Amino acid sequence: MSPPIAFDPALDALVTPVLRADRHGRVTVCNQAFARWLGVSQKRLPDQPLVALEAEGDSLRQALQAKDDVEGPRRLRRVALAFLGGEPRFADVWLSREADGGLLLEAHPVDEFPGEDPTRALPLALSAALKGLAHELRNPLAGLKGAAQLLGRRAADADSRELVALIASEVQRLTQLVDQLMSPAPPQPHQPLNIHGVLEQVVRLAEQEAGWAVRLVRDYDPSLPLLGGDPDRLTQAVWNLVRNAIQAGAANVSLRTRAEFGVRIGEQVHPLALRMEIVDDGRGVPEALAEQIFLPLVSGRADGSGLGLAMAQQVAREHRGSLAYRSRPGHTVFTLLLPLAEDEGAAAGGTATTGTTP
Repeated sequence: MSPPIAFDPALDALVTPVLRADRHGRVTVCNQAFARWLGVSQKRLPDQPLVALEAEGDSLRQALQAKDDVEGPRRLRRVALAFLGGEPRFADVWLSREADGGLLLEAHPVDEFPGEDPTRALPLALSAALKGLAHELRNPLAGLKGAAQLLGRRAADADSRELVALIASEVQRLTQLVDQLMSPAPPQPHQPLNIHGVLEQVVRLAEQEAGWAVRLVRDYDPSLPLLGGDPDRLTQAVWNLVRNAIQAGAANVSLRTRAEFGVRIGEQVHPLALRMEIVDDGRGVPEALAEQIFLPLVSGRADGSGLGLAMAQQVAREHRGSLAYRSRPGHTVFTLLLPLAEDEGAAAGGTATTGTTP
């Protein structure tokens, strides 16, 4: 039997979007302002898990799991909230613990303030164009998958089988990306992963695209712990960075990982973080684009889509991290910072050590 729908006249009198949740993180009541802002009936929100309303990232979940050692409300910047896959609404969220153990959430919308971090929202026209492109890609991807399966049956040597496996893996990853564009779904739960496994996948892709024209240098820290993340999304983000370096005329591309302690990412200080650097000796970022390089549809190449860096930055945010760069002709460094939990697992290094590939 469904719980009775609760209404709070005191909350309904407020123009600020507000909701309450019980000690278990389930919505008990929201005011009319919150329901209107989120674009959903006021009756549909009660009994929904609060974390299910977060459309991107996991800052809300992290705040709910954090120890109550902070006095006063917690402020979470630019949280994307949506109901059952609806259009995300962005807000600065204030989260307070009430005397009975329940939660009070205030949403202060930031969409209405122009000029505030435009990289967070893709224009509707672009979203529609991407869905159309995804639809057109489905049939060619199905054909590639079938061809890879046929090649796999005929491959006689280990090198050929490895290349066929790489093709099949990339087709599967692209198919999943197409499915996400066609039918957006909540982010997948993060899993422990070896970040060097992600980088090795990118190295194989770079070797196939650039061949002998680019020297790829591995500079890995083998003592890094496992990272909680989405391997497919991280592979796509790092590949975008490496491919940009190749397309900028780089002769040398270095993939470097290190552990850093006491790192500030946004407003949070993390005791341990992964610093990943993609270093290249290509042409660098054009000075005219220096302030816009992470915006969608901005590219320094005439044939560029302008989506690679915007997507890489989005993946960094999904992992509570950040992406930044510094550049001059002949030396460009993109730095990806991702927080690590010190107890997330054993070392991820194994055989990953400093080295090069042709």
